[in-house]
Amino acid sequence: MASAAEGVVAVGHRFYHRGWVMGTSGNFSVVVGRSPLRLAITPSAAHKGALRASQILQIDAAGEPAHRVTGRPSAETALHLEIVRRAGAGAVLHTHSIWSTMLSERHAAARGLAIEGFEMLKGLDGVSTHAHREWVPIVENDQHMSRMAGEVGRVLSDHPAAHGFLIRRHGLYTWGRTLAEAERHVEIFEFLFETIGREGSGHGSRQHS
Repeated sequence: MASAAEGVVAVGHRFYHRGWVMGTSGNFSVVVGRSPLRLAITPSAAHKGALRASQILQIDAAGEPAHRVTGRPSAETALHLEIVRRAGAGAVLHTHSIWSTMLSERHAAARGLAIEGFEMLKGLDGVSTHAHREWVPIVENDQHMSRMAGEVGRVLSDHPAAHGFLIRRHGLYTWGRTLAEAERHVEIFEFLFETIGREGSGHGSRQHS
């Protein structure tokens, strides 16, 4: 738990300084046990640029703190648990960058965006060619977290090869087998989102078929 907490804190600091989790936005988790399921997760309303290891909480499979604590787990805990269960993730990272937020609105009508032809796609787990076509689903935002977790589960079931998804006008969720892999996926997606965003109406405009 201690090493997971330190890792999450380090990621939070790096992402804050890159402008991906401003204010108290974003949330991160790492699986610290599978049987029973335990996650180390950021608390609600925590500033990621000033995050401390002592603030990281441990939660169970129901999203409840495994120990008596003063803080509350992230409001989006249910989404982390759904991704861990559906994708077998070892870490889940959620960012609120400008480019991911803009693209999530720009491509909302298509319910996702396709990214292909970029060398940086090879940074995603299992991708070995720039010719890969990555479909990034877009999920409607919802303040009802259990309902939204159900929608995330359906999206992951429909798109099992996805490495991440966007929440409309909200940001990116991605994951990995390890925290390092999940962090790499954030970096890859954020690079691609900014590239596509700066291109305007370039790549990523086709609807999934």
